[in-house]
Amino acid sequence: MLIGQLAKRTGTSERLLRYYERVGLLASTRRANGYRDYDDAAERTVGQIRALLAAGLSTSLIRQVLPCALADGSLRPCPGVLDKLRTQLAHLDRRAEELAQARRTLRQAIAAAEHTG
Repeated sequence: MLIGQLAKRTGTSERLLRYYERVGLLASTRRANGYRDYDDAAERTVGQIRALLAAGLSTSLIRQVLPCALADGSLRPCPGVLDKLRTQLAHLDRRAEELAQARRTLRQAIAAAEHTG
């Protein structure tokens, strides 16, 4: 399928699809006219890329994770990848606690201001 078709099917801009290809996350072949040609699996791959980006993974880590991805969206265990994902999860957990503390502090400040006003 052409890049425009893939963009439409995935809701991803052509520019972003070209970026995914440039950083090694997505592959295409070239037609005789030079147009990119993506196979049917590209749609699933783009979905996986978008989900992993939304989970906070870098493109370099996604490049390592994608070969471990199965068609149903789950992962098979690949050497080193699970450890990197656990590290990312720990980072997100720390960040979530920092945000929770920031919310508590802000709520206390608002409550104090409302109480004195």
